[in-house]
Amino acid sequence: MDMCSGPLFTKILIFALPIMAMNILQLMFNAADMIVIGRFSGKQALAAVGATGALINLLVNFFMGLSVGTSVIVAQDYGADKHDGVSRSVHTSIKISIISGFVVMAAGLAFCGPLLDIMGTPQDIFHLSVLYMRIYFLGIPASMVYNFAAAILRAIGDSRRPMYYLVIAGVVNVVLNMFFVIVLQMSVAGVAWATVISQYISAALIMICLIRSEGSIRFIFRRMRIDGEKLKTIVRIGLPAGLQGLLFSFSNTLVQSAVNSFGSTMIAASSASGNVESLVGTSMNAYYNAALTFTGQNMGAGKYKRIDTIAKVCTVLMFASWIILGGTVVLFGRPLLSLFTSELQVIDLGMERLYVMMAGFISCGIMNVYPGLTRGMGYSVMPMICTLIGACLMRIVWLATFFVWYRSIFMLFICYPITWTLAGLGQVGCFFYARHQVRKRAMHEAGSNGRTADAC
Repeated sequence: MDMCSGPLFTKILIFALPIMAMNILQLMFNAADMIVIGRFSGKQALAAVGATGALINLLVNFFMGLSVGTSVIVAQDYGADKHDGVSRSVHTSIKISIISGFVVMAAGLAFCGPLLDIMGTPQDIFHLSVLYMRIYFLGIPASMVYNFAAAILRAIGDSRRPMYYLVIAGVVNVVLNMFFVIVLQMSVAGVAWATVISQYISAALIMICLIRSEGSIRFIFRRMRIDGEKLKTIVRIGLPAGLQGLLFSFSNTLVQSAVNSFGSTMIAASSASGNVESLVGTSMNAYYNAALTFTGQNMGAGKYKRIDTIAKVCTVLMFASWIILGGTVVLFGRPLLSLFTSELQVIDLGMERLYVMMAGFISCGIMNVYPGLTRGMGYSVMPMICTLIGACLMRIVWLATFFVWYRSIFMLFICYPITWTLAGLGQVGCFFYARHQVRKRAMHEAGSNGRTADAC
């Protein structure tokens, strides 16, 4: 896909749709995990798996943030036709993903029990949650490799093949879920092993793709080494994104601890509701990736004027997705939740969360998409600071004040829309600041070279 010329609306939509489809399919596969475990192993098993999500993200998201650095540097080099730079970034990124994967796996295996205890995981599900996490983290190295490799393909405009590989792995995951849980009666262990196997399948498929590719993204084992220059750039852009993910996950872990205080029924309801809400969140993630990649390539090509159009198109598409998908979730929330459990109390509590979250999801979209634009321009620290203050810090303050004073499910979950709005406003401000700095630098360079600044 030529991202640096021609109309942007259609190209962004064509690029984002496979990512959205991939994310929705991933959600469906994850939902299949929850449905199978909820229907055939009961409420406690469903709550045990649901209680681990925030903690898994806390341990994983820091290193996943480095893949953002991979996306930006590959996209910028690709847009500037720097093929040697792309190749060095590819081999550096894959080695980083392997090292990161084993580091996170070791941390997860060592600390999952104590951390679940600190979070106040109810004793009736504690041992099941620990069992699930210990198996799940065996698949983290494969998950890291897949995500870094997918970032490479998306950076050059290929958002379809990562989706195909995820579909294959997801189908295997669903089949193994049913076999392990229904036939072998393995409960949470069966769901975890199905996930691990599917992660290694997706990693193998995407690496075969890179090995067989032509041109600068081709992966050759003997060239796999960490290039100091590329590592520095990846860390400069990816480290703030990783810290943002880590801090964001930390605040979500605190929210999960508050959910845990309401008991296993509320944990099951929140887990089921979170899976349904993610149908809307997937669109935000797709436009984030589109904003990051399109901005990165146009920055590399020196076509700075197109960044404003990229921002407008992503915002319009994001708003439309919120209206369509958010409305669908609200209208059909109860039937969707009933897929996970037949217990009316769990469904009622899940609907309480759904109503609150869907009302403010547009703010979540702004908070997620605009950092993609800013990072695509090479500014990664500012989005991290906005998320740290607007989302993480304010969420902690809310839990320590308003939630303590007026303890209820509504007061717990309303902290999400409020903090999304605060962080979103900051992210929009960061985008305009970064855009101004890029234009000013481009005009200075154009003046120094005796050229016009039309591209600015």
